[in-house]
Amino acid sequence: MKNKKSNFSEWYSEITKEAGLCDLRYRVKGFVVFMPWSVISMKKMYEIYERELERTGHLPAWFPALIPESNFQKESQHVEGFTPQVFWVERAGDNVLEERLAMRPTSETAIYQMYSLWIQGKGDLPLKVYHPSQVWRYETKATRPFIRSREFYWIESHNAFASREEAEAQVREDMQMAQNVIFEQFGVPFIFFERPQWDKFPGALSTFAADTLMPDGRVLQLPSTHLLGQNFAKAFDVAFLNEKGEREYCWQTCYGPCISRIYAAMISVHGDDAGLVLPYSLAPLQVVVVPIPKKGSERAIEKKAKQVEAALISAGIRAKADFSQNTPGFKYNYWEMKGVPFRIEVGEKEAREGDLTVVRRDSKKRHAVKERELLHFIQKEAALMLADMKKKALSEFEGRMAKATSMEALASALEKGCLVAVPLCSIEMEGRNCAEEIKDKTAGDVRGIRFDKKEHAQANCIACGKKANVLVYVARQY
Repeated sequence: MKNKKSNFSEWYSEITKEAGLCDLRYRVKGFVVFMPWSVISMKKMYEIYERELERTGHLPAWFPALIPESNFQKESQHVEGFTPQVFWVERAGDNVLEERLAMRPTSETAIYQMYSLWIQGKGDLPLKVYHPSQVWRYETKATRPFIRSREFYWIESHNAFASREEAEAQVREDMQMAQNVIFEQFGVPFIFFERPQWDKFPGALSTFAADTLMPDGRVLQLPSTHLLGQNFAKAFDVAFLNEKGEREYCWQTCYGPCISRIYAAMISVHGDDAGLVLPYSLAPLQVVVVPIPKKGSERAIEKKAKQVEAALISAGIRAKADFSQNTPGFKYNYWEMKGVPFRIEVGEKEAREGDLTVVRRDSKKRHAVKERELLHFIQKEAALMLADMKKKALSEFEGRMAKATSMEALASALEKGCLVAVPLCSIEMEGRNCAEEIKDKTAGDVRGIRFDKKEHAQANCIACGKKANVLVYVARQY
């Protein structure tokens, strides 16, 4: 494998190919085939995220992939923001459609026409629905599998409330949900930023988005949650009768964890020069048993390997004994590259004495484990492995935070792959020119202000020199 730190781009291209994560040879630009090894993990990621959504009161629904063009025209900011990215369906067989249909780039304009029918009185609120789906966007930037493509896999949640306070509470709950899942279970650190007004979701009052740092120092946006206010409710007539019998427009939010992009972050943050390093709960194969043949003991070794494999499988562990004709060394390297969390080596000594050699993928540390204690050991070490992966990832993430009060210092920090705090005059629209100047001079994008803690600018705006009202973070992005 390529060196991840010195040449992340080539490492990423190599691992997605060699580990069998995707195939780029599909004959439509920007569309890739997701292969079994990645899909198995992403299905488990979906399960975990959907379980968390349901724990917080969301119910599942499936909505059509096609959206009438007239729906897009109902919210002016939304149509302006998304129309350039839409794939349009104009024909059905030989017939030209009376109205063009959009392949959904996001589902607000599909779902809220239904909410206007489903919500009548206050008793219908809150309405909290999630929708696991694919979306399609005509991305004009360079595409990269899992990170940025024209078809991606995500979950949308769309919520309606009677008051602004409830909607704001939902936004906070969305952020906590990301912490519970993406960091606590997938081990990927991030920071939620309130996006500048010029970079918010089209049609929203405010956008809050989680950014993680990739090994090359560029940020990758993970989930975003949006306080929509009443803009879409007014456009789609999503209203309820209050206690006085008066119609009020709902307050709405939406939330979008992109599973395929979170997967990209996970394999990038945890991987090493030997290949993937996968959290135990997400690994397609959790334990591989490698027999080490020795002349005269082949049958005993094979028998023991099969016994160990069977014991693991019966305990609900995804396990496999590799009886291929490849050498043990080849098998070690192959399964390490695939990110299997544990390797069990079974040679003559193990077959005879019943003590097994177990190797952890992340640390490469070898352990002598009695066969009767194997299941307990795997369970204990799996938890320790995730804790160690989180600790390492968080340390690297926090180690790349920097501050700057001049364009020169900012440019230098960005070259080192840092996420940089700088003083800015405003994240309202009046600060947009300063953000564009930062972009022109440093190729850095203003990500917004931290939501998790209040920070104050102690200097003048890095661009215009006026009094800075906010401390914003700048990074180069995908």
